[in-house]
Amino acid sequence: MAIRNKLYFASDFHLGSGTYANYREREARLVRWLDSIKSDASEVFLMGDVFDFWFEYKTVVPKGYIRFLGKLAELADAGVKLYFFKGNHDMWMFDYFPRELDAAIISDELEIERNGKKFYLHHGDGLGPGDNFYKILKKIFRSKFCQWLFARIHPNLGVGIANYWSSHSRIANDRKEDVKPGQQEWLVNYSNDLLKTNFYDYLIFGHRHLPLDVQLVGGSRYINLGEWMLHNTYAVFDGETLKLEYFEQ
Repeated sequence: MAIRNKLYFASDFHLGSGTYANYREREARLVRWLDSIKSDASEVFLMGDVFDFWFEYKTVVPKGYIRFLGKLAELADAGVKLYFFKGNHDMWMFDYFPRELDAAIISDELEIERNGKKFYLHHGDGLGPGDNFYKILKKIFRSKFCQWLFARIHPNLGVGIANYWSSHSRIANDRKEDVKPGQQEWLVNYSNDLLKTNFYDYLIFGHRHLPLDVQLVGGSRYINLGEWMLHNTYAVFDGETLKLEYFEQ
């Protein structure tokens, strides 16, 4: 019998984006991945933008994703601890996943220590200098008043508007953010700033859609988890080392 001793990290599935056939193929791939790790996973960290859009009304959640959520329920029932990080596309998570999956919802950063290794975890949006317009929008969208207003809109209209906004926001970000590998990557710079006051063995982010493993000062490492529309990348910690892996590629 396999020992549950591994931590898995993945981000930016953007379930619901693209055509229905495209989204279903991606969902099936994620289900296969979850099935492949279910025997040895102790904790699974889903680090933001799991869904291209998500909003929990009082009695309604977005339809779809049934196979993906069913597989997560299977893992949760087997004793695997699940973590959902709020990304810039699915920041409106409330109590649905904690109630149904006993999952933890992480609004911003999470610092953990496992087997003597220290981790800093964050989706990656709104960090560091610049991007002030998005930072203002993030505060507005996360406000209780904004969420209350959106909940007053009928789901047929509200979800339609949100999906339109979400798709155009993702396209705009993909076009404007240049690839800056190594020490020029802006989340690398943010990580180096954090390391001036605190030590972490691993600083793990999503958001950038770039699978990266960069050596930092003092033996720390910056890991970006990439995405699941092209790269199908994730990270796994086996208690001693952390590796960036590709699934079915």
